[in-house]
Amino acid sequence: MSADPARAAVHAAVEALCTDTAPDADFVPGSTPIPPSGKVIGAPEKHAMVDAALDGWLTTGRFNSAFEARLAAFVGVRRALTVNSGSSANLVAVSSLFSPLLGAAALRPGDEIITVAAGFPTTVNPILQNGAVPVFVDIQPATYNLDPRHLDAALGPRTRAVVLAHTLGNPFDLAAVTAFCARHNLWLVEDCCDALGARYTLPEHADVWLPRTPTADDPSLWRAGGEVERTRHVGRFGHLATLSFYPAHHITMGEGGAVLIDDPLLARIAESIRDWGRDCWCAPGCDATCGKRFGWQLGDLPAGYDHKYTYSHLGYNLKISDMQAACALAQMDRLEGFIAARRHNFDYLSQRLADCEDALILPRATEGSTPSWFGFPLTLKPEAALDRVEMLRWLDQHRIASRLLFAGNLTRQPYMAGRDYRIAGSLETTDRVMNDTFWIGVWPGLDEAMLDYAADRIRLFLGRDFD
Repeated sequence: MSADPARAAVHAAVEALCTDTAPDADFVPGSTPIPPSGKVIGAPEKHAMVDAALDGWLTTGRFNSAFEARLAAFVGVRRALTVNSGSSANLVAVSSLFSPLLGAAALRPGDEIITVAAGFPTTVNPILQNGAVPVFVDIQPATYNLDPRHLDAALGPRTRAVVLAHTLGNPFDLAAVTAFCARHNLWLVEDCCDALGARYTLPEHADVWLPRTPTADDPSLWRAGGEVERTRHVGRFGHLATLSFYPAHHITMGEGGAVLIDDPLLARIAESIRDWGRDCWCAPGCDATCGKRFGWQLGDLPAGYDHKYTYSHLGYNLKISDMQAACALAQMDRLEGFIAARRHNFDYLSQRLADCEDALILPRATEGSTPSWFGFPLTLKPEAALDRVEMLRWLDQHRIASRLLFAGNLTRQPYMAGRDYRIAGSLETTDRVMNDTFWIGVWPGLDEAMLDYAADRIRLFLGRDFD
């Protein structure tokens, strides 16, 4: 906090008004809402946002630089590039693979990208927006991630990439997926928007593959990893990865996201797409980082055309404000605790509902993973003869909020009508999720009294006694 008296007075006023935003500790069963997700912010975040506002800089500045550095260090990547949402992060990541700077390795319209239909639409939408063709494969029950047994059937002559999310914070099978991508020289983008803090351990028998950017002399997108650690954060296995900082996620800045990148060329491309598509890499307020602002000759522009107004990509303005970055920077101090709370809440619900497996498919962590859970998914078993709508109405009646597994089956969503995509095999499990799956919250604002009440209402609906 600043020693400036005026700032100190403002911060004193903020302190007097600050309380955490998590639900009140005095939980009243059946009256107090139990949300599926939410934010926990308090004095540290508000002080940081006030500090950023008093700077008067407003766009990305010192707080953003500090947050990007701290986030990259936490995950273990060289660069974290903030953007204004997780959806924008996916747009930047996928669009980066179409950059002409990648030469022959660049994706082109008509290329195919393997993904799943059981997820959030903005994992897939950038594929369509760039003119590529999503190839949908089915998922596994209980983990809700891609079933790697279907990958070979999805492969075609124009397959160039794989784009997958770690569903509800549960990592997909990274050993199988990275080996498949390495074998067929495919790009890999990890959507980690629901999974900040999740880890995956490659089995001892599995080869370690590390992503690389190809060169004119070597078109390989992967290299053997050698002695690289087998346990890593998600976001460190693919060429690019993405995060969201919407209030429902592990940390928040309100709206916001990030692209995680190790390769300098991909970082330059992603930053260009985020910053209007410009060729210039000057920070806001700087004019000649390259040392020859008026010394370039690019495209069909005249020699010496201002580098700050030269555009090498189809880009956007997707930056965040420094107040957003300040909030997220303060949230980093809580991140480990948030992740631990999510895991505790997930384990607690698992124990409370363990004897309900005759009626419900309980969620299961992917083998080798340590999830950073976003929610607690449940699927009604056919033999239980239960109606999901009735169950969700029952939960709503008792103030327990629930959510479906996002789009269910994207190919059945109205906006997909007439779009170019391919389905490899069947989407049988995806359709089952669309019809029979929902999830409830495990976020840090929930305590054991709330989880007990949620579990008890589920048990009562199933005709079970309370524990």
